[in-house]
Amino acid sequence: MAQTLALIHTSPTLTPLFGALCAEQMPETTIFHMVDESLIKDTIRNGYLRRVTMRRLLAMIESAEMSGADAVMVTCSSIGAGVELGKQLFDFPVVRVDDAMAEQAVRMGRRIGVMATLRTTLEPTIALLQAKAAEAGREIEIVSSLCDGAFDAVLAGDTATHDRILSQALQNDMKGVDVVVLAQASMARVVKAMPEGLLAMPVLSSPELAVRRAAEIMASRNGSAAR
Repeated sequence: MAQTLALIHTSPTLTPLFGALCAEQMPETTIFHMVDESLIKDTIRNGYLRRVTMRRLLAMIESAEMSGADAVMVTCSSIGAGVELGKQLFDFPVVRVDDAMAEQAVRMGRRIGVMATLRTTLEPTIALLQAKAAEAGREIEIVSSLCDGAFDAVLAGDTATHDRILSQALQNDMKGVDVVVLAQASMARVVKAMPEGLLAMPVLSSPELAVRRAAEIMASRNGSAAR
């Protein structure tokens, strides 16, 4: 039986990326997108994820369920704490975009680099890695890099400057780490554009890993329903 996945975004720029990945990895699944930029704008403006913003995210998840979604993926890392709450409150899967990435990073190395263009994303990502390491019984060391100016460049439509800042930080700030985690889904394309072999360490980004995790969840639910 065909299932439906809702994707909740805080930027419309992510809908083509996740739409293409879903079409590739779960072609039988119906998807629909929900976008509310004010969630991330409120979080950036206040410097943290407010309770009212979490309540609004939960209302969007509930709306997705009422619209026929069998599962929801939230693609913004900055509001991850709200996603964790959603996991507890809803009876259907709520997927956090960076869960699979964090779990893989912890498996791959002890010294983990974390890169972000927003502090409101950097801090939740570090907290998630530490939580996943604790669950796995592993000790990790975090090396973080906040790419100042990159986010403002994107807002101004200057993606070239954004990508250049990230590329330089990857090469200069992440030396000696076992693996690098890109805290925002929008950062994924930068690594793909870099020459192969330029970086000595593996670099993980959330979109592909998250969609793969969602596909596994949907397949599992579909199998359960068929029995």
